[in-house]
Amino acid sequence: VCFRSVSCAVCCDCLAHICRRKKELKARTVWLGSPEKCEEKYPKNGIKNQKYNIFTFVPGVLYQQFKFFLNLYFLVVACSQFVPSLKIGYLYTYWAPLGFVLTVTMVREAVDEVRRYQRDKEMNSQLYSKLTVRGKIQVKSSDIQVGDLIIVDKNQRIPADMIFLRTSEKNGGCFIRTDQLDGETDWKLKVAVGCTQRLPADLFSISAYVYAQKPQLDIHSFEGNFTREDTDPQIHESLSIENTLWASTVVASGTVIGVVIYTGKETRSVLNTSYAKNKVGLLDLELNRLTKALFLAQVVLSIVMVALQGFVGPWLSNLCRFVVLFSYIIPISLRVNLDMGKSAYGWMIMKDENIPGTVVRTSTIPEELGRLVYLLTDKTGTLTQNEMVFKRLHLGTVSYGTDTMDEIQNHIPSNGSTSGSTPSRKTQTSCPKVRKSVSSRIHEAVKAIALCHNVTPVYESHAIVNGETESAEADQDYSDDNRTYQASSPDEVELVRWTESVGLTLVNRDLNSLQLKTPSGQILSFHILQIFPFTSESKRMGIIVREELTGDITFYMKGADVAMASIVQYNDWLEEECGNMAREGLRTLVVAKKSLSEEQYQDFESRYNQAKLSIHDRGLKVAAVVESLEREMELLCLTGVEDQLQADVRPTLELLRNAGIKIWMLTGDKLETATCIAKSSHLVSRNQDIHVFKPVSSRGEAHLELNAFRRKHDCALVISGDSLEVCLRYYEHEFVELACQCPAVVCCRCSPTQKAQIVTLLQQHTANRTCAIGDGGNDVSMIQAADCGIGIEGKEGKQASLAADFSITQFKHIGRLLMVHGRNSYKRSAALGQFVMHRGMIISTMQAVFSSVFYFASVPLYQGFLMVGYATMYTMFPVFSLVLDQDVKPDMALLYPELYKDLTKGRSLSFKTFLIWVLISVYQGGILMYGALVLFESEFVHVVAISFTALVLTELLMVALTIRTWHWLMVVAEFFSLGCYLASLAFLNEYFDLSFITTWPFLWKVSSITLVSCLPLYIIKYLKRKFSPPSYSKLSS
Repeated sequence: VCFRSVSCAVCCDCLAHICRRKKELKARTVWLGSPEKCEEKYPKNGIKNQKYNIFTFVPGVLYQQFKFFLNLYFLVVACSQFVPSLKIGYLYTYWAPLGFVLTVTMVREAVDEVRRYQRDKEMNSQLYSKLTVRGKIQVKSSDIQVGDLIIVDKNQRIPADMIFLRTSEKNGGCFIRTDQLDGETDWKLKVAVGCTQRLPADLFSISAYVYAQKPQLDIHSFEGNFTREDTDPQIHESLSIENTLWASTVVASGTVIGVVIYTGKETRSVLNTSYAKNKVGLLDLELNRLTKALFLAQVVLSIVMVALQGFVGPWLSNLCRFVVLFSYIIPISLRVNLDMGKSAYGWMIMKDENIPGTVVRTSTIPEELGRLVYLLTDKTGTLTQNEMVFKRLHLGTVSYGTDTMDEIQNHIPSNGSTSGSTPSRKTQTSCPKVRKSVSSRIHEAVKAIALCHNVTPVYESHAIVNGETESAEADQDYSDDNRTYQASSPDEVELVRWTESVGLTLVNRDLNSLQLKTPSGQILSFHILQIFPFTSESKRMGIIVREELTGDITFYMKGADVAMASIVQYNDWLEEECGNMAREGLRTLVVAKKSLSEEQYQDFESRYNQAKLSIHDRGLKVAAVVESLEREMELLCLTGVEDQLQADVRPTLELLRNAGIKIWMLTGDKLETATCIAKSSHLVSRNQDIHVFKPVSSRGEAHLELNAFRRKHDCALVISGDSLEVCLRYYEHEFVELACQCPAVVCCRCSPTQKAQIVTLLQQHTANRTCAIGDGGNDVSMIQAADCGIGIEGKEGKQASLAADFSITQFKHIGRLLMVHGRNSYKRSAALGQFVMHRGMIISTMQAVFSSVFYFASVPLYQGFLMVGYATMYTMFPVFSLVLDQDVKPDMALLYPELYKDLTKGRSLSFKTFLIWVLISVYQGGILMYGALVLFESEFVHVVAISFTALVLTELLMVALTIRTWHWLMVVAEFFSLGCYLASLAFLNEYFDLSFITTWPFLWKVSSITLVSCLPLYIIKYLKRKFSPPSYSKLSS
């Protein structure tokens, strides 16, 4: 028996493990055009964003509703009415409100779910051409498999992660748009595998395979090899990030053919996507806690009642009856009122003319906007416009700004001066170094900027003949009006545009050559020998070109000052000027060059090609070979480019800082750029120090660097994604504690997943509310992880604004959204929630007094329609009109953002304010009931008439007492409700004696009871406003 039970337990553990185990991701060998040769089963290529399916929808929605104590409680109370001994009133009084709440929720969820399903279906049923042995066939995006050869046309979305094999472009490269993957708007150049691009026949004429590393998160790196095995010897080619086409990017030029290596869940875009969680506002959680306290009070009160009865007879049944009798302590109208309130705030936000185009996509959390402590913002496209302007060129002895750029044109020789400059270069080697003239130095600098980049001029073709574009003819048309530049960085485009404006124009570029046009129209051709692309580690890019006219080989390099300072020859001005430009908020690049002899280059090339084929530590080996060239380079110039900020970013950030909101900037950009923008946007104030966290890779380094940071006080922190990863692995708690004390934090080189991770960290460690704002597909994870996600509809597409809870059109709108709408939503919901509770507590107090006077009988005081009418017709409109109340005028809230700090402390709805409302309810309920009992004459009917009328009047007066700013609709609601009550008296003859209601005694008794219940509260409010006014009333007076 023992053995069997043990083996049973082991089996269960194994089963559980198998069910829970995530499929392990593995490296793979993919044969071109042969999906059937795959050893593993890979995931389907479908996109699925739905939360439920047809079977889980109803249980899922019900679970989401009833996991809240409030709703579960109503369900139990409503079900109790089916038990005859517990039945108190009519069934509809309990089931109608509950049914209404559930129906509204179900319909809202169903609409959202259908929309998600339609979006997924649209994406999954897009058709693509697939190459097979029998020719082209059409396949749906969701049917694509690993190993398929897929053709993607211009402006088509790439359906799965592929290796780029062929293109229709002559140069063997194509551009792709990656804005939905990494948030960057500029185009990226991708290069086809050399072996397949050169093939004269189709791809099925060869036998080849791709070895790909296992799927991973990093969208900026890839290692693999391409092998063709039907040749002797076999052809091997190394594959890197430039040979990949990731899913969710869009082909911007030409037609491409690729072999699929990752599908579905294993694609980079899906691995970097986090799934939306159901967001619950802090106010809802607080109200949930209060309802639990009320429930406790209700049970205690019921036990007290049964105890005072002396536990006689069927006391357990009586106890349950009392619990149901007092169930009005927690009114079901609380959920209805709050949900309607939230919808009203959403409508007000969307109708606000000061923030046009704002959309509320999650209507359940408008109050969160008034409780935020941390704002995590993206940089590119959110704080900045991602539009560059060339501002400064510095040559060491002379500097040119925007107003003196025209002087540079005079120094550019109109004939290209290549012939003129050649002899001087030849003599340079033999003679001592002659100080170059300013003119030749400017020309060298401009030429270097015009050559050292990854920009391609693109021409809109005019002639289309037989469906084939006459691109060769069109391209010869090098006219300035139909030329646009494409590159992976807007800085580079701006630098090339600037060289065009001073006379040296980039007119053509393919993978192997580059042409520049001089002011006189002469074309200078250069052969591209090597390109070393920019990486976040090296912080620089280089190019080796051979000038066709002279045969000179030159190595040009540009990069960040930190990287270039050790590479260029000694100088005394670079560091100082970089500092000056950075203080102006300019992005700086240092440009340098080195002339190479043919022997030097040949030696370098053989070592470089060898390093590129190695499988282990390829990156390190390649970097070591390139570094052997990067020595003693000649410093040419320093450039300064400005990334223009969005409108009113500075005042908005200042407003948010004064409101006590801590701002963190999370960006995928370079450290230098991020620091520049942090300064120019005044995210970091002028007089504040910046602590740049040094790159760390081990526990020891992280420990030392954290200690160095701990010694700094009141300074902003700048840290890169890699160092952040290390710190969080070993010293999570210490790091978050230190970072939270900083006035501002900048995290650069962050992956989309890291952004979301930082949001989650802040939520866990600080228990404060976080808000994330971004505009690109790379910000979606962060927006979904935050308590409140705001998306900006920008140039980077609408993905962020669709995934967000609130969508705005400009960053500056966030000030009004938080200060005005956030404040109003929170204050109004807090007042509304507590008032609805007060409405339930007052009637429960009256019930308790009534029962205790009548020998603790569990008999309801008001029955049937009176209870329904009390919760709806007689008091609903005035109570709901609290959603129009405001304590501070919008202009005042924006003028004094410091008022926002009070909201984050959550004082509008706390146990203290709740207890005050409980005391008010007990006092008023007691007065109303005892007053009616003392004044009633022999008949019970009169008690009901007097106390109920006084109760309705008291509620209407209490609403008037709670309101801070009157609105004409509030007055209408008060009088409308009173009118409804008076009109309905004619029909309530089963509850009231109509002949008694129209007499004077009735009127004076009701008036006196109402006066005693409300007048003291009005006096207290007046005294409180006089002797201890809240901060906002001091301002408005």
